[in-house]
Amino acid sequence: MNLLAKRGGFRHHVRMATPAFSDCINKLGVDEKDVIPFGRNKAKISLDVLDRPAAPGKLILVSAITPTPSGEGKTTVSIGLAQGLQAIGKKVCLALRQPSMGPVFGRKGGATGGGKSSLTPAEEINMHFTGDFHAITSAHNLISAIIDNAMFFHTLNIDERKVIWKRVMDMNDRSLRSIIVGLNKQGFPRETGFDITPASEIMACLCLATSYKDMEERINRIVIGFTTDDKPVFARELGITGSVMALLKDALMPNLVQSVEGVPCFLHGGPFANIAHGCNSVLATRMALHFGDYAVTEAGFAFDLGAEKFLDIKCRKADLKPDAVVLDIKCRQSGLDPAAIVIVATARALKMHGGTALADLKNTDVDALKKGLANLDAHLDAAAHYKRPVVVAVNKFFDDSREELDAIVKHCAERGIPCAIADIFSQGGEGGKDLAQMVVEAADRSSAPFKPLYESALPVEEKLNIIARNIYGADGVELTAAAKKKLAQFEASRLTDLPVCMAKTQNSLSDNGRLRGRPTGFTITVRDFEIANGAGFLVALCGEIMRMPALPVSPNAMHIYLDNKGNVQGL
Repeated sequence: MNLLAKRGGFRHHVRMATPAFSDCINKLGVDEKDVIPFGRNKAKISLDVLDRPAAPGKLILVSAITPTPSGEGKTTVSIGLAQGLQAIGKKVCLALRQPSMGPVFGRKGGATGGGKSSLTPAEEINMHFTGDFHAITSAHNLISAIIDNAMFFHTLNIDERKVIWKRVMDMNDRSLRSIIVGLNKQGFPRETGFDITPASEIMACLCLATSYKDMEERINRIVIGFTTDDKPVFARELGITGSVMALLKDALMPNLVQSVEGVPCFLHGGPFANIAHGCNSVLATRMALHFGDYAVTEAGFAFDLGAEKFLDIKCRKADLKPDAVVLDIKCRQSGLDPAAIVIVATARALKMHGGTALADLKNTDVDALKKGLANLDAHLDAAAHYKRPVVVAVNKFFDDSREELDAIVKHCAERGIPCAIADIFSQGGEGGKDLAQMVVEAADRSSAPFKPLYESALPVEEKLNIIARNIYGADGVELTAAAKKKLAQFEASRLTDLPVCMAKTQNSLSDNGRLRGRPTGFTITVRDFEIANGAGFLVALCGEIMRMPALPVSPNAMHIYLDNKGNVQGL
């Protein structure tokens, strides 16, 4: 297999001989009848496998410092760490998110790792894959269509001004953020809009569900709007839960692919961490724990967004317990508890947080890097609230200077934090062995019983302040008048005894994406709330964050093409 890799502004070929996919299936020991093939190199795995006894593995959660345009490589490190664990003789599985076509054609491009720490088949994964995103989009929009149909025929007691269920599509399109439907007497004219599919509550429900029955119950609890006297209207009143479940029948089963070194990967679900809860599915994570002695998973963006949500929503109801955190929504929903946490950093990103311009990153600047270490410290301090062992993984770039790498290792040593230089992009599992050994040692340490950052029954503003002060380093939160009004509506309907999903910029610990490093003296502004009652959390929209992203001036879609043999290039 030839991988055209891009790193540090250079493209080069990485030659890999990927093991046969049948070897991956055999490595798991999964029964043939539980494997539903999707072509020659990917499959779905039946939920029935989770009914069979197995000693659960140890969960490793990978997170990162605040992202920069230079790239941090959290997915690449997750794959490289798993390959490193395999290289030191451990039985390991990955549990990762599926890419959305929004970022694929937008700013980010493909999301299957990089170099010798990649997933395969990358092009298929980054495009249509097994159709899960299409199924989620269709299920969501079926609900939208039935809502409008019910209002047209007056079969549902819902105030057309208080419909809160939007439509979704898996593409960045800022023009669809706010639209008017029902013109030309084709229904009730009203304002609505589109979110991106990763922000759909159906996506969140699928990623947090523990069974078909649990998924059905979540759909039934979804709040789609309110009556004229402000009573919530639930999706079960539409009478189409069965049809929604039929659309999602196959999508609920985790997908199996492998890394280029043959590590099995359950790739399933794709909510964004800046606008949703940012974790792969509970079912995929459970499968990774079922088949592996170690299960490596990641949470989107940095610790302040993805990892906080992983620990405070997902883990609570799925009996998942991280044994180590590589850097809190997911744990509340699933009962998961990481044995260890891994926090990914790069010298390049730390220099940007210290004031170095993007164009100057190739130059050694230890002083800027040392200033940028404040951002790493912020995430280490946040992780400490969860009392899990932490390992720092420095994702090595080819032009990193020895002085810069040594400065990071020294800083971590002074804090008593293990730190490994992971050359996993160019060396794959071999370059991840040191990191893997540190993670195994961290995961083997005993930890106190997992405790989330806050209790769900606390008042909403108190929950917001706990997150803002302890995770972001803010002075507190401020609610706009519109946010207070919406919150009062939800409180009156008893919809607020839930964890909080913070929708905030990924580019800063604050809600101002231009503030790098470790900002101080700021407050978090909550401008609105959305209810995800089926998923089981309350969404707080902070700052200028939108649940439908926009495209950049030169989107990645302008650089993707088919060669003469029909192969996708440019991802």
